[in-house]
Amino acid sequence: MRFEDSKYSTILDYTKVSFSFGSFYLLDKFIISEMKEGVHFDWHKIQQVITVLLEHYGNTIKIAHISNRINSYSIEPQLWIKFNKDFGFVIASAIVFYSEINYVNATIEKRFSENSIKRCLNLDEAINWVLNLKEFN
Repeated sequence: MRFEDSKYSTILDYTKVSFSFGSFYLLDKFIISEMKEGVHFDWHKIQQVITVLLEHYGNTIKIAHISNRINSYSIEPQLWIKFNKDFGFVIASAIVFYSEINYVNATIEKRFSENSIKRCLNLDEAINWVLNLKEFN
């Protein structure tokens, strides 16, 4: 389910940022990403998103990330290592998967991340998990 089609889009305050490769929803404590079908989410695209996040949240940013995988796309799992080394402001991530292949990809990404990554069956599970992170309470 797309974030904008969920109940959360009507009860949570957010800012939507659209790129040619996907949409990002910036909320108080977390972001939700929804990539377009077939995109390869590479370092150049990540840097574009980081620029927007730093402008929106400031340099002392500490947020969680929900990857709402409504479409199939690719990312190099080792980019998690580079991202954490260069920036490191994502404290935890949830990956919402809607297919077996997305589950397998999330499992691979989990191995490359130093932060906690939770694989979720739906957006409700992901948002509830993120909102209950000890870092936010």
